[in-house]
Amino acid sequence: MAGLIKREDIDEVRQRTDIKEVVDGYVTLKGAGLGTYKGLCPFHDERSPSFTVRPQVGRYHCFGCGEDGDVIAFVQKQDHTSFHEAVEKLAARIGYELRYEDGGTGPNREEVGKRQRLLDAHKIADEFFRAQLLTPGAAEGRNFLFGRGFDRAASEQFGVGYAPQGWDALLKHLRGRGFTDQELKLTGMFSEGNRGIYDRFRGRLIWPIRDIAGDTIGFGARKLYEDDQGPKYLNTPETTLYKKSQVLYGIDLAKRSIAKDRQLVVVEGYTDVMACHLAGIPTAVATCGTAFGTEHIKIARRLLSDDGSGGEVIFTFDGDAAGQKAALRAFEEDQRFTAQTYVAVEPTGADPCDLRQSRGDAAVRDLIATRRPLFEFAIKATLRRHNLDTVEGRVAALRESAPVVAQIRDAAIRPEYARELAGWLGISVEDVSRAVGVAMKRAAPGGPAAPGTSAGAPGQMASAPAGSAQAGGPGVAAGPTSGAVPSYQRPDPRDPVASMERQALEVALQESALLGGGIWERFAAARFVTPAFQAVHDAMRASGPGLIGEPLRWVEQVMHEVPEPLRPLVSELAVVPLPASTAEAVQKYCKDILSRLFELQITRVKADKMGQLQRLDPAADPEDFQRLNRELMMLEMERRALRSDA
Repeated sequence: MAGLIKREDIDEVRQRTDIKEVVDGYVTLKGAGLGTYKGLCPFHDERSPSFTVRPQVGRYHCFGCGEDGDVIAFVQKQDHTSFHEAVEKLAARIGYELRYEDGGTGPNREEVGKRQRLLDAHKIADEFFRAQLLTPGAAEGRNFLFGRGFDRAASEQFGVGYAPQGWDALLKHLRGRGFTDQELKLTGMFSEGNRGIYDRFRGRLIWPIRDIAGDTIGFGARKLYEDDQGPKYLNTPETTLYKKSQVLYGIDLAKRSIAKDRQLVVVEGYTDVMACHLAGIPTAVATCGTAFGTEHIKIARRLLSDDGSGGEVIFTFDGDAAGQKAALRAFEEDQRFTAQTYVAVEPTGADPCDLRQSRGDAAVRDLIATRRPLFEFAIKATLRRHNLDTVEGRVAALRESAPVVAQIRDAAIRPEYARELAGWLGISVEDVSRAVGVAMKRAAPGGPAAPGTSAGAPGQMASAPAGSAQAGGPGVAAGPTSGAVPSYQRPDPRDPVASMERQALEVALQESALLGGGIWERFAAARFVTPAFQAVHDAMRASGPGLIGEPLRWVEQVMHEVPEPLRPLVSELAVVPLPASTAEAVQKYCKDILSRLFELQITRVKADKMGQLQRLDPAADPEDFQRLNRELMMLEMERRALRSDA
């Protein structure tokens, strides 16, 4: 039984994992000061590196787009996995055994070992097939690719390979790499006969099918020779690695573009994916021998951040009856998305590969650009099933198409399509709207809804989250917002006091060990005049001194305590390079900054006491007058001592 990972184990994985080593697998990092590294941001396009990693505090922050987080968040965003999956992946990476709440269990070690053996076998097979494509025996495969407009560079980009025409070429290769027949049976790459196992793929072009993390988990094979009695396309059967209902070909190559462009293009075959990517549509993927279903939608929603804030899914289908049927099946799943769904059908019935081959890259881009809403396609496909030249046919078409219009989620668009449908049918708008309203009532499980309306009817707007970020910097609102969550002005970098307070917080987050002993009491007693920085300081005080010697946990706790709109600011403060190039220089800089902060506090307290002194009558209040003078003298001595230490 799966269970929640224990909190202390999550903290331990975060603590033990070197964020730089993990990020290095995705981004080329270069030193940018003592203990700080920079690279081009993997979350947005940029020419100058602004993506900063600070291993000491276990965080990253992009000063260009504002993306930030710890090592778990980085793996989540890069591999598009859940929090649970990211922690398990990192735990496996460092060999840490996780514990689970409520008697739950995580991945069984033995099963993890078996899975890794399967992945290793697929990786070696992938390399074997690719190498075989360059041999004389693969001439027919190379001719096939060239004939469809794919050169050697394209083949290498997508890892296309070739399975030799024997019965045991791959079998011998993997046995030679130490795999047992029992292990190989589990890969799906072999069939079994009376004499044992033999290669499943023979004399075929091979496409590696990879999961979202880029691991090869199966293969798709295309027939090349007339004497091959098998199907045109032959895929890996269901295995512990390969579940066709959960696999999208090309997802490993497309995932970043899908997340960045908020677009997913679903095509029908491996060569269509290749054609789209080469033509400038890097968001294309394909299902593997099955319809686009519920599990695929889960992947799409995760990549699109399908939370109601936009994004689009575009299905391409052949123009024949089978293609139309596939489009209508896709429409049945439309309600599972909040992204808008579209269909792109080439009038001649050409698929993207044929289109690119005959009319070039621009034609593929034009196909995607001329997409139509999926519900429009579904409505018109419904109408084509009826004879609209007769009254009976039009009435029947209305009865069948009204529920389709009723399914349109956007309440502003739904009435427009009711009017369009009225025009296509030659029936009054009132009659069509009434039919759509009836269909909506029938479909609503919680009770009838008024025709043409919904909870999100036109004229109603959802209020923005109280803590939402506005212009003026990532994570910090530019002006006041309504609601219980306070907003914070972005501190003016030209303000010398705000600048000094910012530097003090940078030091306190990055070199927290300096706050030990009596320094913590002084720091905790400090008062910040910049509201955003005071809120961060409050979060530090709430976190307490117990973690100041553990940088990762210290920053994590401060992130937990600070108001949510300010979390990106804390991340920024925790990773910004300190202006020092050696460990000694860092220590001196940090002590100087803290001394300046404490001196500023003394100056403020002195000013308050001087005001009190001036308001006193020495003759009437001699004791208070003498006390204030003593306190001012002590404060001045303290200020001079700070100067001397600095």
